[in-house]
Amino acid sequence: MRYCADCGAPVELRTPPDDHRERYVCTACDTIHYQNPKIIVGAIPEWKDGRILLCLRAIEPRHGLWTLPAGFMENGETTEQGAARETLEEANARVQIHDLYAVYNLPYINQVQMLFRATLLDLDFSPGVESLDVRLFKEEDIPWEQLAFRPVKYALEHYFAERKTGDFKLHRGDLEPPVRKG
Repeated sequence: MRYCADCGAPVELRTPPDDHRERYVCTACDTIHYQNPKIIVGAIPEWKDGRILLCLRAIEPRHGLWTLPAGFMENGETTEQGAARETLEEANARVQIHDLYAVYNLPYINQVQMLFRATLLDLDFSPGVESLDVRLFKEEDIPWEQLAFRPVKYALEHYFAERKTGDFKLHRGDLEPPVRKG
């Protein structure tokens, strides 16, 4: 950050009084600009026959890999509204959002990812602008090696295991950066 969003003057990185972190502070109006993690909201959309809707990403990061419909939460919406909106945007699919199913902290990229159980309302879906393809998958057909994100993989593994008993629990985790091969 170089300039104040309030007055346009330059900012400097310093620790404000009674704070414990460096923040961008305006050199003219003293506005403190806090930078906070981004919240990612998404759904695990299930059809009546047990298949799960996945999206093939048309954008980076992880272009060309499969994921659940999810994205950045917007101001003025609830987490549930955001999950439904992202499903509509990425898969043109309408869902009923149910319980929060998984929360993953990814502090190394300043994100919190929240996934909700959801029911597809109909089979009228198609790729949105951020998706190359959208499909329903049976558990045995999930492209596990082509999943874009670890939280999606972990959530789906738990989901399929718990679906057998119908006893769904809230899953939480703190994820470290992935180990890079090579």
